[in-house]
Amino acid sequence: MASILDLLKTEAGQNLINGASKEVGVSKEKTGSVLSMALPAILGAMKSNANTKEGEENLNKALESEEHDGSILNNLSGMLGGDNSSLLGKGAGILGNVLRGGKESALTANISKMTGVDASSVGKIIKMAMPLVMGFLGKQKQNSGGGLSSLLGSAMGTSGDKDASMLETLLDADGDGSMLAVSYTHLTLPTNREV
Repeated sequence: MASILDLLKTEAGQNLINGASKEVGVSKEKTGSVLSMALPAILGAMKSNANTKEGEENLNKALESEEHDGSILNNLSGMLGGDNSSLLGKGAGILGNVLRGGKESALTANISKMTGVDASSVGKIIKMAMPLVMGFLGKQKQNSGGGLSSLLGSAMGTSGDKDASMLETLLDADGDGSMLAVSYTHLTLPTNREV
């Protein structure tokens, strides 16, 4: 099964990097670095939340919806362009449900420090990626038929304490030991701007 970082090497991933780079005025290399750090951390948040029955049920429901069937992987270039507000809005809605309680700010601030890209641009890059991430996971879920925990672990490409430590560093900026505050109650894409 492909990892989320493998996705960045595909045509859809390159379209995302190019489009996000143009949107925020940051080089493709730095945009790729932001995504390489952010996406595994976000999947770590999802995996942590899926450890509860409610979290697992809500994420499964979201991934089984038509919105996240993977079709975005083939249509991304059409979504990127002059006005990315729709993609940003959808991504903000998803990200707001994945990272709560200041964890989104912690993630963007830490990635900003590591990459030298300002936090506002980091946030925009991540938001543009979120619909693609959900499409990727939805497609992997259709193809794998396995459990959610193994799906997210494979997608993260993680394999041990070192990976977990990096994710904690990215998400626990205040050092309170609480890496995540995650909810998928409304993870399907919003039809209006209730985010």
